[in-house]
Amino acid sequence: MSASLLRRGLELLDVPGRREAPPRLQRQRDSPGAVGTARRRKKPSATGRTKATVKGRVVKSAIEEYHKKKAVNHLRENLQYMLKGQFVADKATTERILVQNRGRKAKDQPPTKAAKKKPEGTVFTEEDFRKFEREYFGRP
Repeated sequence: MSASLLRRGLELLDVPGRREAPPRLQRQRDSPGAVGTARRRKKPSATGRTKATVKGRVVKSAIEEYHKKKAVNHLRENLQYMLKGQFVADKATTERILVQNRGRKAKDQPPTKAAKKKPEGTVFTEEDFRKFEREYFGRP
């Protein structure tokens, strides 16, 4: 119980045996530095005992916590699992899945494939030319 609560209780009860301290010895609570000096005078108890503890709590090692939360690479296990399966999806299905999971940004888009140019050639064959020549120029 703090001294201020005790004083207030005694004031409420108005105990006659209580002596008033002379005004020069009474602490002034209105001064701004009074609160800070009271805190400085109060010394902390033994180190490590100031924290509130929970019964049965075990202190965890920071290294163990780090290893628990460290990212694990499951690539090898996943590859073995995928290669073990017999079912292989058709190309159209895999393309649809890849397109769906691709981002919309330009950097996520695959490079566009240039259309193959067909060699420029005529629709007519050599025999068609000879036939045209015979009909147009009149040569047999």
